Amino acid sequence: MKGRSKRTKYPKKDRATLKFLTIIKRALREDIGRGDITTDAIVLENDRALGVIFAKEEGILCGIDIAQNVFEQLDPAIDFQKQMNDGSTLSRGDTIAILIGKASTCLKAERTALNFLQHLSGIATRTREFVNVAGDKIRILDTRKTMPGLRIMEKYAVRTGGGFNHRSGLYDRIMIKDNHIQIAGDITEAVKRVRRRRKQFIEVEVKTMSEVKEALALEVDRIMLDNMNVNQITRAVNLVRTTAATTEIEISGGVDMTNIAQLASCGADYISIGALTHSAKALDIALKLKPLGPKAI
Repeated sequence: MKGRSKRTKYPKKDRATLKFLTIIKRALREDIGRGDITTDAIVLENDRALGVIFAKEEGILCGIDIAQNVFEQLDPAIDFQKQMNDGSTLSRGDTIAILIGKASTCLKAERTALNFLQHLSGIATRTREFVNVAGDKIRILDTRKTMPGLRIMEKYAVRTGGGFNHRSGLYDRIMIKDNHIQIAGDITEAVKRVRRRRKQFIEVEVKTMSEVKEALALEVDRIMLDNMNVNQITRAVNLVRTTAATTEIEISGGVDMTNIAQLASCGADYISIGALTHSAKALDIALKLKPLGPKAI
């Protein structure tokens, strides 16, 4: 059995840590509300329990530090012993963590901790599947198709699975999409309007070869090939590579496990996949408790 962790650790400390903690506290308030009336009626104040968090299926672990903090928010004195770290490959039956503490704390934190673990591990697992099939030919990106309020955690899960993050929100990257183009009139006018106000990286979404050519003429930084078939993508990649060597190419739309290998071989730099976050199946992870007497603590 590994020793008790001294403190919960998070990726990208500081602001990210504070955001994680805010989400955790909100989730606990949502679940416990005015109190766990079932646990409070059954469990005595001095009752103690031994808990084992374990995997019920194969996958990639993500969220163990988050789960630890869920328990610690209710009782800082709980003995939470991590047996595995985020990014670890799980097999059915693997022990992920062992905890010893108040039975009431274990019961009140159980569902919130498991919700985070199952959801984030599901995203990490799904991401790893895409990354493994794509190989090292291309980078797998996430999108903004995340659950409201959970984006920072879900994007962390994507990184844990071996993927990379696209923009975090509307505030950190210029990305001209089809509706922007419709409002502006065309790609050229949209790019001109951006450049009059901002001098920074510009990505443009295109759907046709004529739009690829228009974006190339404007010397944008990245071109996103949206919902093109393999033949169109191949033509577009060849055109970009022979015209603007430094322009990045991203493939997006309709990407799944049936076509990811073929798309990864087209010569683009990135493939963005909304399904990493919006359609990932939760990984089956459980917590089993058993009572402990005072001498066992």
